[in-house]
Amino acid sequence: MADLFSDPGRPRGTDPSDVAGLPPLAVRMRPRSLDEVRGQTDVLRPGSPLRRLVEGASGAAGAVSAILWGPPGTGKTTLAHLVADAAERTFVQLSAINAGVKDVRAVMDQAARERDLYGRQTVLFLDEIHRFSKAQQDALLPGVENRLIVLVAATTENPSFSVIAPLLSRSVLVRLTSLSDDDIASLLRHAVQDERGFSGAFTLEDDARAHLVRMAGGDARRSLTALEAAAGVAQDRASTRIELADVEQAMDQAAVRYDRAGDQHYDVASALIKSMRGSDVDAALHYLARMLEAGEDPRFIARRIVIAASEDVGMADPTALQTAVAALHAVAQIGMPEARIILAQAVVHNAIAPKSNASYNGINAAIADVRGGFGGAVPAHLRGSGYAGAADLGHGAGYRYSHDEPNGVGPQQFLPDDLLGKADYYHPTGRGWETSLGARWEALRAVIRGEDSAQ
Repeated sequence: MADLFSDPGRPRGTDPSDVAGLPPLAVRMRPRSLDEVRGQTDVLRPGSPLRRLVEGASGAAGAVSAILWGPPGTGKTTLAHLVADAAERTFVQLSAINAGVKDVRAVMDQAARERDLYGRQTVLFLDEIHRFSKAQQDALLPGVENRLIVLVAATTENPSFSVIAPLLSRSVLVRLTSLSDDDIASLLRHAVQDERGFSGAFTLEDDARAHLVRMAGGDARRSLTALEAAAGVAQDRASTRIELADVEQAMDQAAVRYDRAGDQHYDVASALIKSMRGSDVDAALHYLARMLEAGEDPRFIARRIVIAASEDVGMADPTALQTAVAALHAVAQIGMPEARIILAQAVVHNAIAPKSNASYNGINAAIADVRGGFGGAVPAHLRGSGYAGAADLGHGAGYRYSHDEPNGVGPQQFLPDDLLGKADYYHPTGRGWETSLGARWEALRAVIRGEDSAQ
């Protein structure tokens, strides 16, 4: 069959069918200038340390070393290359996976020669610096401190825990974020049309592009790698149209019918909440899996679980909220794919816990009264009395300190006058831990309202 990539007008070396001699699509599409970099607008704003470094700024405030921290596919390697290209610097790349102190010292010696003989500064790009031991990182300090090298170090782990303090203090920390869906979609469209990519030899169907965007998870490299594989699948069936089925086959993963900006987003989220409320653990886990596999933001899911823990479980099992809040914080620190385990635990806890919406109903009833105009002045004895002149206004007069009362509670008016005998908001259920609260609240209310003959 004819080579679908071949085009006599294409620049030599950009033919994607020449697999043996052609770099991967993700490498070919690497930005050549700041104008081509997608995302990272905050860290590349005019005047920022990283932008000055990329643009070749010199002098006392120019060549500062940088540690790039962010998820895979956010442009760490790209930015390092752009820094090296500025002002014709010498670029050296090491990976902490297989490099050691000997390699670092060799780079320092080479950098000294480049500086002394040619007046060129050396950029050392060290990938995965978090894999370097303390001793290995110490070897970088002299070169960074005297600016023999400009260190651009990349890491996917929090540098506060993985990079030694002396190195952190001599570098700027640049936090990179995952690309947005719009950035990934734009990148895919560009790769299909650009001469470094497919030069228009293929068309990418909308649903195929949407699936690539979802599965990329903000990782530019992953999206381009998957696009290249899908193009190969399309070529095998003698087609120039990259369809959803090609992407599914290339990624060995079926597309989840889920639109994060449309009805499916709300329908599946609603189904998750209602399944937890209905105590169907299997259904709740199913909808959780659908959301995760569709690329839903795990932080959004965690927030919904926290709300459900209070709205639907409430005081029937107060520990459900503790689990949900812990999951919310853990997900923000851990990220995917491990976050799925944390979310699953919180979903299971919510689903199997006894249910009560008494707190939810109580606050809604109280808000309804407030919006209806009920709730007069705060009783004088409850008003603040910690300032000069408060006593003259009668504030705090007659207040009974609850800790001095038998059992820590005594008769006293807490409600505004117009709600006395009317406010009746909280009705504990007879489920779970809340079972014990019903009788307790009745007894407390009787004492507070003065209806208890013992008081």
